[in-house]
Amino acid sequence: MNATHTVIAVTGAASGIGAATARLAAARGHAVALLDRDGAAVEALARGLADDGATAVALACDVGDEGQVDGAFAAVAERLGPVRGLVSSAGIDRSCPLPELRAEAWDEVIAVNLRGTFLCCRAAVRQMLDAGGGAIVCVSSPFALVAPAGGTGAYSASKAGICGLVRALAVDHGPQGIRVNAILPGPTETPLMWANVADGEAGAVRDTVAREVPLGRLASADEPARAALWLLSDDAAYVTGAQLACDGGVLAKASVSV
Repeated sequence: MNATHTVIAVTGAASGIGAATARLAAARGHAVALLDRDGAAVEALARGLADDGATAVALACDVGDEGQVDGAFAAVAERLGPVRGLVSSAGIDRSCPLPELRAEAWDEVIAVNLRGTFLCCRAAVRQMLDAGGGAIVCVSSPFALVAPAGGTGAYSASKAGICGLVRALAVDHGPQGIRVNAILPGPTETPLMWANVADGEAGAVRDTVAREVPLGRLASADEPARAALWLLSDDAAYVTGAQLACDGGVLAKASVSV
């Protein structure tokens, strides 16, 4: 995976961790396929990467739609070659107290975060089996393991499901040379971080992060992206089925003081 021109597909590539991962992979010489339902945004990113000399293609794709996912991965194989690396980063949040959570909102979160991860992993594994192996990184969350107050039930359930899927795929496909891992990013400067923050409350959120996160700050999107690219690389050749917390120490910290 350290070789240049390895084909890496990135979902949720229009912004945040996905976009940062795509830029970093391209800068390291990989051919990148950018998948996102915001087709205009990934087209713009692909053009920028190509202007810098990278090989990049953009595909509009709703990761929760089986036909779109299978079609997008087939297009990647046709245009770039088989996918040997996948970073499944597409995700949404609809935080809401459970009594007020609409079933439609639950279904939307599960469709993108968990079903989308399954569909993209399935498409990638099919190509990796034919190509002789590969590596997958799925973006989960510390909320797969712990939950804050505030109605993260759907999001937490979807991210916990991702970790279970990662373990199962790692066990099932390790013998075929396919490694599968998860990263658990903490508070990170991305649009999703601020999606449920009311106008004027960003300062208070930053103060909370500085007070409660051991490293005292939000991550830049590049920081979990570097963790994902490390897990794809040959430097992590004996790492599979793992959950790598890149969370500023959130999971290491006791929830109460004594």
